Amino acid sequence: MAYYRALGRLPRQRHTQLRDEDGHLFREELMGEEGFSSDSSLLYRRGVPSAITDSTVWELADQTRTPNHPLKPRHLKLHDLSTGQCPVEGRRLVLGNNDVRIAYVVTGTEPSPLYRNAIGDECVYVESGSGTVETVFGVVPYRSGDYVVVPRATDHRWVPAEASRLYAIEANSHIHPPKRYLSRFGQLLEHAPYCERDLHGPTETFQADGADVEVLVKHRTSAGIVGTRLTYATHPFDVVGWDGCLYPYTFNIEDYMPITGKVHQPPPVHQVFEGWNFVICNFLPRKVDYHELAIPVPYYHSNVDSDEVMFYVGGDYEARKGSGIGIGSISLHPGGHAHGPQPSAIEASLGVQYFEESAVMVDTFAPLELGEGGLAVQDPAYAWTWAGRGPGPSGPASGDDGGPAVFSNS
Repeated sequence: MAYYRALGRLPRQRHTQLRDEDGHLFREELMGEEGFSSDSSLLYRRGVPSAITDSTVWELADQTRTPNHPLKPRHLKLHDLSTGQCPVEGRRLVLGNNDVRIAYVVTGTEPSPLYRNAIGDECVYVESGSGTVETVFGVVPYRSGDYVVVPRATDHRWVPAEASRLYAIEANSHIHPPKRYLSRFGQLLEHAPYCERDLHGPTETFQADGADVEVLVKHRTSAGIVGTRLTYATHPFDVVGWDGCLYPYTFNIEDYMPITGKVHQPPPVHQVFEGWNFVICNFLPRKVDYHELAIPVPYYHSNVDSDEVMFYVGGDYEARKGSGIGIGSISLHPGGHAHGPQPSAIEASLGVQYFEESAVMVDTFAPLELGEGGLAVQDPAYAWTWAGRGPGPSGPASGDDGGPAVFSNS
């Protein structure tokens, strides 16, 4: 994203000498996207960023995926998922395809190992908790409601100050604001629901010492996603200064300005980020449609080109009888299946003026498969809740009981 920042010691001009007090030359490193054709930053290091002393296998957690076949909508109860406590190694794969993976972890308070995702950017939604992310660019604090955006190949580690629930969206691409919100030079425009003031990057450089320091690297081979333990001669956190438009940052959903309308607005108005073949949206507390005959809940819609994933993180879902959805739930509504509100929700929503809800949505343009974590916490009754009964023409009732239900998305 073309939003320039500069921290620490820098030479007056790029690619020129910068020395310490004893005359030793700092090493300049360009970290850039798409070769030399997109955003980049220049980092000035005390050590040699290429100096590795060992390389061994890092055995990743189970990355297997199971197709959503036979096709049906799914409800996954993430708060029932047992995870490891490490913010990196404790993640369990919930959903994924060849463009993006969604994982979940409930951390302890121990820092993660040093970590680098060499496959793509990560956008980690902080469902709850607080702490910091230490990076080669500096320290980025995080809190509940933050999106933590970490560019591909950024060395970093998570340092939770308290137990944190992290919803990790791992891309095979870069993640950035929607292009329609950006000027041709990269500035967020007036119609965007947030601006540069809302993006919080590092405010000072952060350095650490050490020799033979291990970094966990997630990367790709022809066989798929794999892990390597690289050992570096010196600590990767040796950057004395950097400048450019590529760096980690946070954006809190409290700073997002929802776009509303006279009638129900489609999900793209809630978009916050996008990557290759997927988008990220957030649905937040807001005034709803103000046409005198408006129906605040969405019309039924068929995802012709995409799978829709909703992660419900706040609000009151007690009234949504029969679906089982609550805080900590994921719903997966796949392409090829029409979906929308529970039948009783439509009449119950008439006249409602405000929705008190928070949800993070990921729409993908290739089918999603279930990870082992998603399979572990499925709700087998969810798919039949619109019909109000179980599978088969005369299955047992397992869905909507006809009671009031107000629900605005998916």
